[in-house]
Amino acid sequence: MNFTRWSARLPRTQRRNAARADRGGRRPKPVATAGGGSVPAARGERADPSGRGEPPAAAPSDAAPPDAVPTLDGLSVHDVLGQVPALVAVVYGPEHRVAYLNDTYVGLFGSRAPGTPARQALPELTELGLLPLMDQVLRSGKPRTVKSRRVPAGGPATTPGPRQEGSAPGPGRSRHGYYTFTCSPIEMAGPRVVAPAQPADERAGEGAVDGAPVDGSPVDGSIREAVLHKGVMPEAVATEAVATATAAGTATEPVRGVLVFGADVTDQVESAERLRAGERLQREAAVTLQRSLLPQELEQPDDLRVAATYQPGGTDAAVGGDWYDVITLGAGRTALVIGDVMGRGVRAAAVMGQLRTAVRAYARLDLPPHEVLQLLDGLAAEIDPHQIATCAYAVHDPNENRLVYASAGHLPILVRDPDGTVRRASEPTGPPLGTGGWLHTTGSVPLGPGASAVLYTDGLVERRDKDIYDGVAALERVFAGATGSPQVMCDRLIRALGITAEHDDDVAVLVLQHPARTGHDAELFHNAALELLGGVEAAPRARAFASGVLASWRFPMELRDLGVLAASELVANSLQHGTPPMRLRLRRTDRRLIIEVTDGDEHLPRRRRAEPVDEAGRGISIVATIASSWGSRRTPGGGKAVWCEFALPAG
Repeated sequence: MNFTRWSARLPRTQRRNAARADRGGRRPKPVATAGGGSVPAARGERADPSGRGEPPAAAPSDAAPPDAVPTLDGLSVHDVLGQVPALVAVVYGPEHRVAYLNDTYVGLFGSRAPGTPARQALPELTELGLLPLMDQVLRSGKPRTVKSRRVPAGGPATTPGPRQEGSAPGPGRSRHGYYTFTCSPIEMAGPRVVAPAQPADERAGEGAVDGAPVDGSPVDGSIREAVLHKGVMPEAVATEAVATATAAGTATEPVRGVLVFGADVTDQVESAERLRAGERLQREAAVTLQRSLLPQELEQPDDLRVAATYQPGGTDAAVGGDWYDVITLGAGRTALVIGDVMGRGVRAAAVMGQLRTAVRAYARLDLPPHEVLQLLDGLAAEIDPHQIATCAYAVHDPNENRLVYASAGHLPILVRDPDGTVRRASEPTGPPLGTGGWLHTTGSVPLGPGASAVLYTDGLVERRDKDIYDGVAALERVFAGATGSPQVMCDRLIRALGITAEHDDDVAVLVLQHPARTGHDAELFHNAALELLGGVEAAPRARAFASGVLASWRFPMELRDLGVLAASELVANSLQHGTPPMRLRLRRTDRRLIIEVTDGDEHLPRRRRAEPVDEAGRGISIVATIASSWGSRRTPGGGKAVWCEFALPAG
């Protein structure tokens, strides 16, 4: 069968053939070469590549002929947009009238009547906040993009505008989705016409082929097809554009519009949300670990008021290794510790927990601050040779009214005198823990009644655009004017230095006050001391002194007898095993009675089990039995101190 004869009668065949002929007439003609052949000009080959009249080099005889490259000439814009798995809507005019909706858009939101303003026909664009964006695109001629707009599950959230006859709302999404919308400016060419009042279909039947008017002037067939036959521009709009033509055969002005393209990014958004949720859970676990390793409740010494604050970094910052601690050492002395493990995450928090536990263990030995840091230095290298940490360890002795400290690469302690003067306890300072090969030393600074001090980590004062010591200077100014309880001072320091929940580093602050007591409070704190001179007669003199002092402090008789017995045993132990100078010190606070004996010998006593036949060795055991706690330590100038405590009855 001869299909050529019948193909001319098939629908739209004549128009397609005419369009191909028209495109063929506009293509460049082949250029004849010297060899008698022809090469398409579109391939960019020249007949004379050298420009000197020389023939081109012959192609190798064994080269395979290139495959034919498919063209996009017959590709319909309507068909392309209809197959795109994304939301596509084309609107035109200042009211954004509906020109075209692809199948994906119709399937999600339902069909709409062409030519209807988007504010009425496309309420989902209003809910998504796209109409103002489309106005900007239409005015500026530049594309705009909004990311990850949420489309709820089910059909459109609002009642859609006018629909085409027989159309129904789309089924919508079975679950919530997210789309990234890009609004791009476009121009839709108006059709050429023969007569203003003649419909397009009649002109096509009278001689126009695929949108080409009878006078033969060329018109892009794909645009014509998309505009009139595929519904990109409704026929009513085309007729209106035709009516504005000035004469037959002239083209209307291009119609400006907006192409709305919505890419489904639900999987990406949900993956990002799952990732954020995982990071959030990991961070919460690290913060929980960090807080569990910090003191749940600070020990409150008799002579100091202490408060601390820890604030982890913001949501984008992993938890760090900042820590603080307050340790009562006995005999009224208190150790204050603050440190910072370099790095972030669970590993830094774990190292911090090990160092804090070690500090508490070494502090129980009642060692000087520099010896505690010396031991920590070796331990930090054993825990993780790739981790370093800074630490400041200070001890407050109410009998001396001084703060004795040592620092391993940490920022200086700030001390504020009662007159408001702020001083830095900056010397001496050694390298951070974990570096090894350094002998730390101890310094001291006065901390009498009415004075305050603050220990802190670098997150409080360090900023990326400033020197860290500028931050320390700012802290000095704020600390000089801060008043109130230690907890109030912590909060004021954090607020004044701009620490918020979004801060990029964790912060630890420890504030202590040595209050100046007056009135009734002053009656609860007393000190008494006796120099132990002479030989064995010092023991009865010490007993008489202790009995008189405890009676003047109005202690119950039972507590007085126990205190005199403990003082007698400690003095006897010192007279037997120690060397001069010797001193007996009695001290009371609002919560305990402290008895302490010092001498010039450095050998610390230890509790041992005495045999029944032994005449000595029971003194320390007796003291440990009757007292609430006891201990011993070496004194800085050489010698030792042995002490015991009795808890005062309530009321």
